[in-house]
Amino acid sequence: MAWHRSITREQWLTLSAAQLGWMLDAMDVMLYAFALTAVAAEFGLSGSESGAVASAVLVTSGLGGGLFGYLADRYGRVRSLVWSILAYSLFTGLTATAASLAQLVLWRALVGFGLGGEWAAGSVLVAESWPAEHRGKAIGFMQAGWAIGYILAALLAAAILPRYGWRALFAIGVLPALAAAWVFRAVPEPRIWTERGHRPARVPLTRNFLVATLLTTTTLFAYWGLFTWIPAYLASPVERGGAGMGVVRSSGWIVPMQIGAFFGYVSFGFLADRFGRRPVFLTFVLAAAALVPAYGMLGRNAAALMALGPLLGFFGHGYFSVFGALLAELFPASIRATAQGLCYNIGRAAGGAAAPFVIGAAADRYGIGSALALTSVFFVAGALLMLLIRETRGAELA
Repeated sequence: MAWHRSITREQWLTLSAAQLGWMLDAMDVMLYAFALTAVAAEFGLSGSESGAVASAVLVTSGLGGGLFGYLADRYGRVRSLVWSILAYSLFTGLTATAASLAQLVLWRALVGFGLGGEWAAGSVLVAESWPAEHRGKAIGFMQAGWAIGYILAALLAAAILPRYGWRALFAIGVLPALAAAWVFRAVPEPRIWTERGHRPARVPLTRNFLVATLLTTTTLFAYWGLFTWIPAYLASPVERGGAGMGVVRSSGWIVPMQIGAFFGYVSFGFLADRFGRRPVFLTFVLAAAALVPAYGMLGRNAAALMALGPLLGFFGHGYFSVFGALLAELFPASIRATAQGLCYNIGRAAGGAAAPFVIGAAADRYGIGSALALTSVFFVAGALLMLLIRETRGAELA
């Protein structure tokens, strides 16, 4: 029997809700990456200062992951997911009202709470609802929502930025709040949480927590350093180390890259269920480490950028599908969402938040294309840390 025939309607519904939340989360967060040059021009920001605004989102996502993870363990996965969607939607919309740099930083920082919370609640909801042998596939499909959201952000930026400006772009970001009502009414809590969610944890978890947090820190530095600045790399003038395409034309190069990312997320899930989390993760991050320097050196070679972009999207995104399954398999139900939210979002707040600033500062000095190559070091570091984590493929959740 085909694997998908064993999945119930309720399990597909749960996956759809988490994927929708993650897709709209990506759209709201990545709007800033596409508006970055316009925002910088209005407020007179340097590359490092623009990166610091992006970093504010990632710092507060660490707090949001812990907060909404606790709420998910205490009050339920679905309720926490709904609250997180409302948070990132509202504060993205309010970003459009920023009249000063301080207000801009405030609204973007508050977006981070919802960003961290959505993944903490949504990934646990899926992991606990799907069977062990197909958990990697489910998380892969959920993570693929990020690529769809990134594409939506690119298309919205191309359509809205040149004509209406960056404020109108952020005002659109309030619309995901409409999805929250449907999620709350349609999606049930997973049985494992209702039956075991209030039992105390009985196993030592400190080592798992520390190693997993270091793993997310290195890989999230690599991701946010690379993909926060790729839109600016494509749009920036050649004399600044960019590809000289401008905002509208560069969106045509972003979309194929994110199509590659979509297939990377999904493929990772299938491969991880077949061969294991560790070997597939190593393959993806080491391939990304090799591709990044080549991509940053291509400059005005538009054909080569188009050819290499989907591969970079495939390997540079796909490995994220490991976290929703792996972290769920390392922690018991009573603390799963809190631990998972903290591991992932401390990594995002530490490594991820530092990355836009560090890459932005390097871009000011060496050019954006050269600065992107720095992320390869962190992809390799992530590969080394994965060797310290036990293989969890097929594990039943405690």
